[in-house]
Amino acid sequence: MVGSDVNVKLISDENASDDDRIVTAARPNTTATLANTTFAGGGARNIIVTTTGGSDNGKTTTITGTDVFGDTLTETITSTGSAEAVAGTKLFLTVSSVVCSAQYAANIKVGSGTLCAEAVRGSMRLRLKGLSVVSGGSVGNVDYFNGTPEAGSSLFQSRTIGTDNTTVDRTIPADGVLFKSGMSVKYTVGTIDKVTVFFT
Repeated sequence: MVGSDVNVKLISDENASDDDRIVTAARPNTTATLANTTFAGGGARNIIVTTTGGSDNGKTTTITGTDVFGDTLTETITSTGSAEAVAGTKLFLTVSSVVCSAQYAANIKVGSGTLCAEAVRGSMRLRLKGLSVVSGGSVGNVDYFNGTPEAGSSLFQSRTIGTDNTTVDRTIPADGVLFKSGMSVKYTVGTIDKVTVFFT
């Protein structure tokens, strides 16, 4: 029997927004106490900072942790003058510290937003040969990044159709799509149930 060089990575959407996953209702002067340092679904997530006071315009919350490949990542999220949730754009696999520029007018919460990412093979070079996407209940794009979503660029994109549990399969012709800096897959909560990536 002839063996296959094709590898498989399964990504399941086990995520949901959790606005106090990292910091639960606190009013820190500087460094906040962390309730958790990772996210329930196991992948990388964007951070959301929720304020409950009305006079926090310009105050910042700096998040430090690691990206989807495990490298150091930092993002500063600036609050507005209203009691509201402000979402960051970077995707954290882990969070090691949350530092506020000043004490907020009332309690804040720090948790996860709706953006997700998972690494396929870290920073190792690979070729995308095919994929199978099981759609969630919402239409959305699935981006396949050369590197991380923060430092890399999207080389390939698929789209879910919004009909829950409907599968779309794609085969990449010839040698496939080359990802020189490794691959990460980025999507929005609810748009997929499962993505299977085939690569060499």
